[in-house]
Amino acid sequence: MDEFQIETAQNVGVNQNVASIGDRMLGYLIDSVVIMLYSICAILLLMQLNLDLGDAWAIYLLVTLPAFLYYVLLETFWNGKTVGKMIMKTRVVKLDGSTPSFANYFVRWILRIVDVALTSGSVAAITILIKGNGQRLGDIAAGTTVISEKQKLTIEDTLVTEIPVNYVPTYSQVTLLNDSDMQTVKNLYDEAIRKGNHNIILNLHHRLIKVMAIETQEKPIDFIATVIKDYNYYTQNM
Repeated sequence: MDEFQIETAQNVGVNQNVASIGDRMLGYLIDSVVIMLYSICAILLLMQLNLDLGDAWAIYLLVTLPAFLYYVLLETFWNGKTVGKMIMKTRVVKLDGSTPSFANYFVRWILRIVDVALTSGSVAAITILIKGNGQRLGDIAAGTTVISEKQKLTIEDTLVTEIPVNYVPTYSQVTLLNDSDMQTVKNLYDEAIRKGNHNIILNLHHRLIKVMAIETQEKPIDFIATVIKDYNYYTQNM
């Protein structure tokens, strides 16, 4: 899964996972099925009403309008998602990571005609592969991309932390915590380090001192790192 870095308003670099072309294609197929089912149901409903031919066309256009506007409506009101994107856990965002405006959604929807409809998706697929940051032509024009919200688990995300063979623990009180507590601490700590969020570090520092009932002279960031290592030492040697 490719990554690209966005720059937040606080000038903090954050890595985003680009939605794979496979996920986007499956999402598109799911959305196509939803649109088709809605259209069939609308036609069957109109057939049951036995309307005059003139009235039927006007009502048909009105009833099928949501299917025509499916992508722009759902992405606007569902925070960048459609039914297919929700199932595949993907979402449309701006390149700076913020939520797109209606204008952004509208531009990528209009250019879907070129990207997907007229070329059977070939232009979209080629552009996505060439760009490498999840952008088709509509995304390039709208300044958006599609990210994956799936959890990408690596060894760094687990509780296991490498410690030296001759490591000497500092805080035996870490045994008051359990695996679930420590995993939460490590996840928050790792995320705070990645995003440069010092407030999370301070909150973790105060909470751990309170729970463990200790005093420390270590800096908050160093203290939490030591606590994680100490917990690994005690759990690996028990």
